[in-house]
Amino acid sequence: MKYRPSRRLRRLAIATAAVLALAGVNGPVLYGFASEEYHQYAINQPGYKAANGHWEVVDVPAAYRINTIHAALLHTGKVLLVAGSGNNAANFRAKSFRTVLWDPAKNTFTNVPTPKDLFCSGHTQLPDGKLLVAGGTQRYEKLKGDVKKAGGLMIVYNEDPDGPRTFPAGTLFTGRQNGKTFASKDPVVVPRAKKTKDPVTGRVTVTHSEARIYVEALKDGRKYATGAQDNYRIHGLTGADARNFYGIAQKLSFDKKDFQGIKDAFEFDPVAERYLRVDPMNEARWYPTLTTLQNGTVLSVSGLDEIGQVVPGKQEIYDPSTKKWHYLPQRRFFPTYPALFLTDRGRIFYSGSNAGYGPDNVGRTPGIWDLPSNSFRPVPGMSDPDLLETSMSVLLPPAQDQRYMVLGGGGVGEDPRSTDRTRIVDLRDPAPRFRDGPRLYAKARYPSSVILPDDTVLTTNGSGDYRGRSDSNVLKAELYDPAAGTARPVADPLVGRNYHSGALLLPDGRVMTFGSDSLYGDKDNTRPGVFQQEIDLYTPPYLFRPSRPRLMDAGPGPRTVRLGGTATYRAPHASAIKKMRLIRPGAFTHVTNVEQRSIALDFRVTEGGDGVTVTLPSDPSLVPPGWYMLHAVDKAGTPSKAVWVKVPPRDGS
Repeated sequence: MKYRPSRRLRRLAIATAAVLALAGVNGPVLYGFASEEYHQYAINQPGYKAANGHWEVVDVPAAYRINTIHAALLHTGKVLLVAGSGNNAANFRAKSFRTVLWDPAKNTFTNVPTPKDLFCSGHTQLPDGKLLVAGGTQRYEKLKGDVKKAGGLMIVYNEDPDGPRTFPAGTLFTGRQNGKTFASKDPVVVPRAKKTKDPVTGRVTVTHSEARIYVEALKDGRKYATGAQDNYRIHGLTGADARNFYGIAQKLSFDKKDFQGIKDAFEFDPVAERYLRVDPMNEARWYPTLTTLQNGTVLSVSGLDEIGQVVPGKQEIYDPSTKKWHYLPQRRFFPTYPALFLTDRGRIFYSGSNAGYGPDNVGRTPGIWDLPSNSFRPVPGMSDPDLLETSMSVLLPPAQDQRYMVLGGGGVGEDPRSTDRTRIVDLRDPAPRFRDGPRLYAKARYPSSVILPDDTVLTTNGSGDYRGRSDSNVLKAELYDPAAGTARPVADPLVGRNYHSGALLLPDGRVMTFGSDSLYGDKDNTRPGVFQQEIDLYTPPYLFRPSRPRLMDAGPGPRTVRLGGTATYRAPHASAIKKMRLIRPGAFTHVTNVEQRSIALDFRVTEGGDGVTVTLPSDPSLVPPGWYMLHAVDKAGTPSKAVWVKVPPRDGS
């Protein structure tokens, strides 16, 4: 008997064909034109995946689900997921701080003991492959109505040149005029006073030293607040100590108390898979940016200090060889989490992107910063310059072109405004100036951008309003082609992601996305939001092609290749390789990933056509020391899986 399809099956086939035809014309734009059933069928078709890529959910066992705030790819191929207290005050009070190590290749997870609350810290890749993590949370914010005890800044003075003094948490300070007593919330070290001798007169002068500490009243109540400056004696001191050490505070009140930072710093060892404590920073920092410099040292900038104020332009440098920090001699103010990129001649490019705190009229102008002279050259032309907070910045591939893109953004603080502008600047231009690129898929704060090995940039997610307010998450993604200057939509992400979200390139060419911390859970803003713990993987279109290049290290394992040096890798059918890309692993938090960069390498096919020899650039400003992923990309634009390469400092090993 001749088979005759049922009427329902014929309708399904016709509708599916229509959906697929629509997908072929409009990429991922399927909602509203077909049922969810048809949509799911369509996006799982080979043709759709090959054109638009595909999203899938990572299976994370319950024991390893955390509020991922920070994520960094390590040279072991594993991803460090850091929550700290995870923007959860109850976790902070319980000292429940979380870090999870995820192996994407095996989809295995490991809980890592976390020594401090690294929530809202800064991080960067070090030359030896460790991850520097510095700063974090000392205290959660308290809104004005939630402040129960009067408190604020106490400056502790030391007029004794013979030595420093440590005052433990709980040290009591009593006003000499107001008679009110306050207790310090954390320990504080007051340096020794400075003693100088006049070479002519022989007269010795002592200049006091000082340190800052947050203090609170001993009891709740308005009557314990103060309204004016006072000098405070320190309990437990007698004689000369009582004269040499004292506190001075302005009003200690019930004003809103912002988050407070810590000075602690750690190196995460990817091999030992544990945090190693190093010397603390000179400044407490919450929301800082860490940028690796051309010699492998690290610049630490901005953040909220130990009393919740933006660090007033005091930058410091970390030396991985000594594990110590030192101040830069001159100051320059930036808002928190500024996007600071290492650029040519060791200078720093500030794109204007930032996240969080600082006045709306100071430190927000994009420009090129020369660290030795502290000179700053503004870069003009930025469109929507008052909507740069929570924008994304990326060094477009290849890095040699020195073109930077700033995507989306919003107003300062909880401003509901956002923009769909993209802005591009070429720093090779003698007079660099921002010019608009193609419009982003929507007006969006918090978009996440990831450089792919084929020289395109994936951008995804974000929200139209502050922290996804009023159900404003954007379920869109696109691929931008810097060579053509065009962007096209690709498969829509599975979940909305805004504040505390991010994305990273993995060694196999896929992209992971994580996090999201919506303020509310409904359109009317009546229900508290829930942190998005789901991790998703995006497989780009290039991985749905029938074949991909293979790249293999000729030796027993990853190798070290010096700047300007060469290395040979096995590569079957090497004649099909069109380009080689050296990609620095990312470290993403708060719309900030200044680590990622993709460097074009010169290469030649070896005799016999079964390998390639690559040559690294000699400029350490282009290739700062550290571990990199090396990808071969064929003529179709399909990348190989990465081979890891270590690039030492120019004078290091």
